[in-house]
Order: sequence, then C-alpha cells, then structure tokens
Amino acid sequence: MPHFTIEYSANLDGRIDMSLVCEVVRKAAVETDIFPLGGIRVRAIKCEHYAIADARNDYGFLDMVLRIGEGRDLATRQKAGDHVFQALSRHLDPVFAASKFALSFDMQINDKDTSWKRNNIHDALKVEAAHG
Repeated sequence: MPHFTIEYSANLDGRIDMSLVCEVVRKAAVETDIFPLGGIRVRAIKCEHYAIADARNDYGFLDMVLRIGEGRDLATRQKAGDHVFQALSRHLDPVFAASKFALSFDMQINDKDTSWKRNNIHDALKVEAAHG
C-alpha cells in the first residue's frame, strides 16, 4: 500500500493526459516520505457511463480514493493527503479554468486482519539499492 484509484468521466479524454496524472500522484506520494516505494500503485479508470448534476454533458469529474494500511496517525495522514491533493489540484488547474469540473479525494484505511497481499517488488528495490 498505498493504492490510488482514480475514476474519471470519459469526457476528459483529450483534455487530460491520464498517464501524466498518474505520474503526478505517484511522485507526490513518494514526496510524502510515509509510503513504501514498492507499495505505491496508481491506476486510472475511465467511466464511460455517468451522470452529473443537472445532466449537462460538459461537466467532468475526477474522483480519487487512496487505500492505505493501518498505523499512521491522523496528523500524518492529513499532511500526506493534503500534499497529494494539492499536487493533483495544481496539475488540474487548466481543467478548472476551461470547464465545469469536480475533483475529490478520499483516504481509506484497510483493516490488516482482512487485507491480504503478496508483493516481491519491495525485495527487488532493496537489492537494486544495495547494488547500485
């Protein structure tokens, strides 16, 4: 963990480079210094079917959810969340300026007793760091 899942309205295609959005979020997560590098995942899912407000088709949205493991206090989570949100929000300033747009971000804590994981990326990064 952390795992970021981004859902966005299909009408943002052509206005937003979602690969770049994922990289902005990944980089901001690294900058927080609270997440293990090997656990960071950012994925974006285009929503082809959606309805917003009064059903105008020019409204857009990007909703991001972050799932993290237990063990970080509220102040640490808030500081990290604010850093990631501000980086993403700044990146999307042109979308806000050019259109009606909604951006949201929520953080969820996974219960370790009901969360299973298998990951060998952490070990690979340790070996790489040790051998340059």
